[in-house]
Amino acid sequence: MWTTLQAAPPLAPAERTGPPSGPGTPTLSPPFALVAELDRPSDYDRVFRVVRGAVRHVLGVERPGLGLGLSNLPPSLGAYWQVTGNLIVMNEGLVAAMRANATSPREFNSFVYVILAHEYLHALGYLDETEVRRVTAQVTRGAFGPEHPATRMAEGDLWRMFPFLQFAPRGDGRRLKVVTRFDLATTSTYIR
Repeated sequence: MWTTLQAAPPLAPAERTGPPSGPGTPTLSPPFALVAELDRPSDYDRVFRVVRGAVRHVLGVERPGLGLGLSNLPPSLGAYWQVTGNLIVMNEGLVAAMRANATSPREFNSFVYVILAHEYLHALGYLDETEVRRVTAQVTRGAFGPEHPATRMAEGDLWRMFPFLQFAPRGDGRRLKVVTRFDLATTSTYIR
């Protein structure tokens, strides 16, 4: 099992660097520093810090104060976010199936990243499924490049890439576990 319960350092906003700028001179964004975070054992909070950082790096927007729950959902559903809510609910069965079959922490964390990024973008106001899939892929490619497993997952179909996901335990969503110590970068001062 790769999940740990270690706290992660806070993220710094992406800085803009480049030559002296003037009218019409674009500035270049530095490489996304958090890409290596997906390469080592991690917890949901650490992966979500990468999600928030990637979205901020590529789109320049963020939303604080989200929570995470795990539920026994049908295997065809990766997660959901209720419009106007502040809780992302991930499919616990899919997470367990991916953890059991992933070949590395990078592959497992990339899977969790893509699911969380998709729902985080919903929470930022991207409600159309086609659009949120496109933007998830855009953010991931912009932060990690075209060859990273997270980019391939965001641009592809997780259930085709990992056929074992369709055999994850079937659930009806009646059970919900709230994940503690999530989104600590924005909630640590008022939620402990």
